[in-house]
Amino acid sequence: MPMVTVSISPLQAADIRAAIDDGTYVSSSEVVREALRLWDAARKVDGLQGQRDCAPADAKCVADMFADHEHRRSA
Repeated sequence: MPMVTVSISPLQAADIRAAIDDGTYVSSSEVVREALRLWDAARKVDGLQGQRDCAPADAKCVADMFADHEHRRSA
């Protein structure tokens, strides 16, 4: 599997660590893979190819989709 290095904020790193610590995810790689799957789905479903923010008022950005997903997972 190819290795990719990315930079994330300290808050993002803490959130990933918290998700692992509470058992929601097994590893940080699992978190990133799921985030990329959601990003890919958002691009395909909502036509967000190439957009980096929530440009259309009625479209959800990936961060919103991920937050919705996490909320459903924890319910």
